[in-house]
Amino acid sequence: MAKLTILEFPDPRLRTKATPVSAVDDRLRALIRDMFETMYAAPGIGLAATQVNVHKRLLIVDVSADKSEPIALINPEILEKDGVIVSDEGCLSVPGYYEEVERAEHIRVRFLDRDGVAQEMEAEGLLAVCIQHEIDHLDGKLFVDYLSEAKRQRIRRKLQKERRHQSAAVVM
Repeated sequence: MAKLTILEFPDPRLRTKATPVSAVDDRLRALIRDMFETMYAAPGIGLAATQVNVHKRLLIVDVSADKSEPIALINPEILEKDGVIVSDEGCLSVPGYYEEVERAEHIRVRFLDRDGVAQEMEAEGLLAVCIQHEIDHLDGKLFVDYLSEAKRQRIRRKLQKERRHQSAAVVM
């Protein structure tokens, strides 16, 4: 297994719309394993392939406290949404920032599992929020897009400044 590099906002590759996965094979399953290793190490509760510069419709989630409920969703499609939940969201691609975002409280989603078998599942609360957040990534959208332009630009400037300081420290 290999830990992957997570792209960070405002990297333009995060805006790439992912294409459907055409084959569920050992190569894809290896990517899923690497994504889980990367997500758990970060640490996070969800990761879209787009975030690791693989522009395929694949996401993983595990909202359990003990990392015991890993779910991979290949070619996910939300079939139904209802209710409203507002919660603090963060993102591995926007490290250190959390903002309130409004999403559907309950969803029904169709996807392929790791074996390529079509599945449907209901999700609510944190799991529903996480899946919606990761599907946004597959569509080239970030949680900061739900914020005002001023907040989004402030976060962009702060992250860019932090990266410049990190680069300068490495050079010394």
